[in-house]
Amino acid sequence: MLSKLLLLSIIPFVLGAPTLAEAPSAATSSAPGGNVSTTAASSYSPVTTSYNSSSASATLNSTTSSAPASTSGVSTTVFPATDPLNPPSVNSDPQVVPDFAPAWATAYQKAKALISDYTIEEKVNITTGVGWANGLCVGNIPPNKNFPGLCLEDSPLAVRFADYATAFPAGIQVASTWNRPLMRARGLALGQEFKGKGVNIALGPMMNMGRVAQGGRNWEGFGADPFLTGESAYETILGLQNAGVQATAKHFINNEQEHFRTSESSNVDDRTQHEIYAHPFLRSVMAGVSSVMCSYNLINETYACNNDKMLNDILKREYGFQGFVQSDWSATMSTLSAVAGLDMTMPGDITFDSGDSYFGGNLTDYVNDGYISMARLDDMATRIIAGWYFLHQDEGYPATNFNAFNPNDEATNQHVNVQADHYTLVREIGAAGTVLLKNTNGTLPLNKPRNLVLIGSDAGPGNSGPNEFADQGGSDGILAMGWGSGTGNFPYLISPLEGIQERARQDGSSVFWDFDDWNTALAGSMAYGEAVALVFTNSDSGEDYITVDGNQGDRNNLTAWHNGDDLILAVAAQNNNTVVVVNSVGPLIIEPWIEHPNITAVVWAGIQGQEAGNAIADVLYGAYNPSGRLPYTIAKDITDYPTQLITDDSGDEIVTIDYTEGLFIDYRHFDQANITPRFEFGFGLSYTTFTYSELCVTPIQSSDTDQADLITAWENGEASPIAEGSSTALWLHEPAFQVTFKVTNTGPVSGMEIPQLYIHFPSSASEPPSVLKGFTNIEVSPSSTEQASITLSRYDLSIWDVVAQGWRKPDGQISFSIGASSRDFRLQGDIPT
Repeated sequence: MLSKLLLLSIIPFVLGAPTLAEAPSAATSSAPGGNVSTTAASSYSPVTTSYNSSSASATLNSTTSSAPASTSGVSTTVFPATDPLNPPSVNSDPQVVPDFAPAWATAYQKAKALISDYTIEEKVNITTGVGWANGLCVGNIPPNKNFPGLCLEDSPLAVRFADYATAFPAGIQVASTWNRPLMRARGLALGQEFKGKGVNIALGPMMNMGRVAQGGRNWEGFGADPFLTGESAYETILGLQNAGVQATAKHFINNEQEHFRTSESSNVDDRTQHEIYAHPFLRSVMAGVSSVMCSYNLINETYACNNDKMLNDILKREYGFQGFVQSDWSATMSTLSAVAGLDMTMPGDITFDSGDSYFGGNLTDYVNDGYISMARLDDMATRIIAGWYFLHQDEGYPATNFNAFNPNDEATNQHVNVQADHYTLVREIGAAGTVLLKNTNGTLPLNKPRNLVLIGSDAGPGNSGPNEFADQGGSDGILAMGWGSGTGNFPYLISPLEGIQERARQDGSSVFWDFDDWNTALAGSMAYGEAVALVFTNSDSGEDYITVDGNQGDRNNLTAWHNGDDLILAVAAQNNNTVVVVNSVGPLIIEPWIEHPNITAVVWAGIQGQEAGNAIADVLYGAYNPSGRLPYTIAKDITDYPTQLITDDSGDEIVTIDYTEGLFIDYRHFDQANITPRFEFGFGLSYTTFTYSELCVTPIQSSDTDQADLITAWENGEASPIAEGSSTALWLHEPAFQVTFKVTNTGPVSGMEIPQLYIHFPSSASEPPSVLKGFTNIEVSPSSTEQASITLSRYDLSIWDVVAQGWRKPDGQISFSIGASSRDFRLQGDIPT
């Protein structure tokens, strides 16, 4: 049964719903207030910034100013009752905390009624997949009586194995936009495609942290910071479930590398777990996520899918999670995992095609013999079916119309086209997530160059089409996604050659190319005399069941693939206007060439999905003014990162991976150790420039008057109470302070700025020097000024108290900085005490 810590007499509101036994009746909540966008969540509105000038300075100012805080209060209503099909409108400064409790309560009531006449075997069937490749989807729950069963399908960026579906930009690309409307729009479009294919449960988003720069699946997630990852996951889930499909937060938890992922123990202290790795899952629960997938690895010597502390205590008790926990495929380790909090085993068999299961008949026997209670089995089945009702999938939801294992079977694959016009969103996110790292003397945007040459295999199409390799497990042509189960088939793939040639035709430019990465003499010769030489390189990674060029999922190093460094240097030696374009799953060490005087611009294009070439062309030519920001740090040396990939098992059955760096991952470590990166977290240039001014901090009056004593206690330095939903309580997450400031466009063209807010905790907190706790995006016309706002909650200003087991305001003055990156601060202020 659900593990509970001591309940205090005052129970805070739960974001999600209370436990099964305590689900309330639906309640009426006030409509949201404050500065909330009126953009409909069911529509997609482009936010493209056009560029109309031939030159602009890419130099950013680094001046810093400060202002006193305002002490006047602001009141807002922030906790509306919410149905997942109608989430709060997306806002670049979110101030609404959706209350999914009434919707969960209704779903639970229906689920209990549905299983009221189920036998033990029928309830067990709800919890047990049919086995690998025994259904239309990668995971399948069989039908039972008037319950039609469930289809579970990858991936976080596409409907895997399906035809006529979009190949979206990866998670890391949308994180690079730092743009909540685009995060939400991508989630919604993905959800529409999953629903259109008859998928009940989409196996995404992925939100493991980029702790290890070489981590194979980092590109599926949202970077190396918990706040950015949490916001990306939150908006993605709201979008997915807005479309009617159940989302899955994965992989819970500490699955940060592919080597030894089924036989390693990630040993993480309680504070680090709460503040870094669990935070994105907390935000997922607040988004009303229906499912959480437990991971392959062990956590502090106990397998994730058998971990009572993580599943029962933190996820279901502390976070108030009301959905169901499913295993990663073949990650169930015991029938008694059900007692530890696992609700569904996938794909059902112990190993693929083994014909047996830890659940199924074994679970039936354990219940009949009293080892697992009937109440727990009821809880498991109720949670699973409640997710189905929660997303209204009982109301005319499409049947599965594709066959993941036999796509050529005309009887089961109806070839339903779900792409709509999502290619436009793919193209925009591809451009918005592109980061301009270097731009000397206004090299970019290109202005009708007389001729240009494209060098490198990454500039062109693959030799045998975009789906040449199963699960994208190869490297040939433009890199637009990594490899593994987190992929999908491309319906088509636009290469840079195609995108650039289309623009060159309009400009009357001549275009030449050479895709041979290894003939550096030829590359240099072709670059000589060209007005612009564009060199393309990449770096790939993926899941451990596929090895590409000796890389078993994780990258062996942070060096450019396909002779990239030598190719770039060969071209730069012959052309004094060399532009480097990088398609990479993560950071690279670019020291061999970044300071070369002939390399005038560097475009970090990421992995952009099916419209990659068009997105790159949009940025190169200024059709889209770059606004992307790095979601990780690019170091000068791989040893500068705080953690390294573990590849030696030392002969142990279980490999130990100690997270000894604690809170100091990525930029937090660089700041603490005073290491200068090549490009810091949050960095990115534009074709225009911005200044910041007029900082003001305003306390916000609480809308949760019933919890005034808890707020007072927090203000006095006491930790939040141990209770159901204690970490997702309204009083903790509602807006507490609003930071406003003005952004002025001092350049010649319109542009999108991404202001970032970093908290500086007092020394008593033992926190990193700077911690990201807010960001927004604001479009500003030339010579114009716009007001921006970033809202902070009490949770944002808290640290995890391992003794009190709650969130506490640290002793001392909390200050903050606002700027254009983690090292480019423009404004500074203090949080009012």
